[in-house]
Formats: sequence, structure tokens, C-alpha cells
Amino acid sequence: MASSVLSSAAATVAAPAQINKIPAYTGLKVGAGLPVSKKTINTDITSLASNGARATCMLVWPPLGKKKFETLSYLPPLTPESLLKEVDYLLRKGWVPCLEFEVGNAFVYRENHRSPGYYDGRYWTMWKLPMFGCTDATQVLKELEEVKKEYPQAHARIIGFDNVRQVQCISFIAYRPPPPPPKP
Repeated sequence: MASSVLSSAAATVAAPAQINKIPAYTGLKVGAGLPVSKKTINTDITSLASNGARATCMLVWPPLGKKKFETLSYLPPLTPESLLKEVDYLLRKGWVPCLEFEVGNAFVYRENHRSPGYYDGRYWTMWKLPMFGCTDATQVLKELEEVKKEYPQAHARIIGFDNVRQVQCISFIAYRPPPPPPKP
């Protein structure tokens, strides 16, 4: 009995010559496993990128003089109706609205420290307290009007906090001050 167990274990061990018989991986071969098409190759590169229509030109966003903020900042300024819809959305989600404003430099910048991950301008001044228990979007917009009246040259944003998960869920610019008049 012991000899049969020993002989079956010895039979399963592979010889060193058998281990090296697997060919080395050489990468994908041209056309290997890919469907072959009989169509002619199109050399027109404008048809490669598609957004549902024929793309003829792609532009790079110029970074100088066109700084952007967070969510929705690439869209045109929000109308009062669209602002009302955004605030209504965050209230329907059960988030607590809060207003913040920044009088000086509203963009993130580096002034006080140069270490990685440190930026000035991330935190703005909170307008009053978060609006716990707010159920009407017009209440938030009334507070926004007060911010605009008190600080007409300040940027203002609306933030939605989830008080269960203790995180900020939404943040968008609600007011941008008009640009200063050109100097004569």
C-alpha cells in the first residue's frame, strides 16, 4: 500500500525538461485573434474622433486667463431658475445647504508654503451657519442675495453637506462679481 502511494506521487512530479517546453510570451502578433475587415483603410484622421458628428478640429483649452472653479464652472453663469433647480436638487437629496464667500483671491494659489498638497485659498469664509432644517430652495437664494448685497465684489458658492456621512457632496459657484471696469 505504501509503495503504491509513493509511486503515484513520484509519477506526478514533472521532469525538469518538461517545465521549459512552454514557449515564452512574445506579445501580441499583428492581427492575431483580431477580426479582419475587408474595408479599405481610411486615412482621413478627422473621422477617428467622434462626438456624434464629424469632428473637423479639436482645440486645447487655453489655461492663461481662463481659470475655472469646481462643478458647473465651465457652463455659462447659472440663471436664477437653474440655480433654484440646483438648490432644490441638493435639498431633495437631504443635504444641508451652506453658503461661503471669498472677497480676495477666489482661486487656489500658493503663498505661505511650497510643500506638495498645500494650497492657500481652498477655504472660504462661511456665511452665517449651515442651513440645517432648510426645506425651501428660495430660502437659500435669499441668503445668497444677502451675501451679494453685503459683499458685492466677492465670489459666493453653495455647498451641500451630507450630515450622515460627514462629507461635502456638492459645491458650485452661485455668484461671480462683475469684472472691474477697464482703466483709462
